Amino acid sequence: MTAQIHSGVRVHFSGHETFPLRQMWLKKAFDQATSGGSIPKATFSDANSIAAFGVGKNMVASIKHWALACGLMTEAGPDEFRISKLAAEILQDGGLDPYAENPATAWLVHWQLAGKCIRSTTWYWLFNHVTAPTFTRQELEEPLAHYARKIDPKHRLSTSTISRDVETCLRSYAPRTTGGSPEDFAEPLLGELGLLQEVHKGQYAFRRGTKSSLHDGVFAYALVDFWNRQADGQSSLAFETVAYAEGSPGRVFKLDEESIAQRLIGLSDFTGGKIAWTDSAGLRQVHRKPMSKEDHKELIRRAYD
Repeated sequence: MTAQIHSGVRVHFSGHETFPLRQMWLKKAFDQATSGGSIPKATFSDANSIAAFGVGKNMVASIKHWALACGLMTEAGPDEFRISKLAAEILQDGGLDPYAENPATAWLVHWQLAGKCIRSTTWYWLFNHVTAPTFTRQELEEPLAHYARKIDPKHRLSTSTISRDVETCLRSYAPRTTGGSPEDFAEPLLGELGLLQEVHKGQYAFRRGTKSSLHDGVFAYALVDFWNRQADGQSSLAFETVAYAEGSPGRVFKLDEESIAQRLIGLSDFTGGKIAWTDSAGLRQVHRKPMSKEDHKELIRRAYD
């Protein structure tokens, strides 16, 4: 993480109550919004919340956490949250994907968590900083704590809190297959992405490769998002930056070089020339023309065609 990204960043290791994000939870949160797109904060804490969400008290708190971490809603004053317009397009009844069944939704959620570090320090750190071929939960805990102390020295860290957060993160992508309660077997939204596998009991590895379920629209959206935050004034990015820089699509989606190159080559047609690839004298770059916020959203919409 660069100093620029670190500026003002607070680490966050709790809120999910150790529940990985479930497929219908974002829809449950969205359905609490008023026609104007706001959700009173009391919705998640008043006496009716358990009935309104149809889950236990701890799960209601978890739904609130995930809705914030995924960018579904943001703080809009002391008493309410505000639903994002893109989330509304996706999750409204008759929207692009109201029941979060399309892989594009899971990939977009993964990008929000592992690419942006909003209430998801472990997710961001795991996908951007861990390079070991295999790892266990215990092997991740101390390096993660060191990372957190470095970017937010004032934050008081609990070893048990970090341990639970790492466990929840790993189970989000590689669910338990034995033991535990029936709730543990409920497929987490991110489990379908195939980004992480349990190669031996308690030992995990990333799955790197082409990611056939990752639509070019989500890849292009993530690329522009990364570009806007990392190099907003630049009209070109080096291939190595797209593939390997912290917070880049290559790192966050665990893509190999060949599949990144193939996707970048195809973006010229996909974006009508707004993003284009050049490979001249061994200098591989991607170029872009000015894109509006609406152009950026359109990339995601096309992932649901």
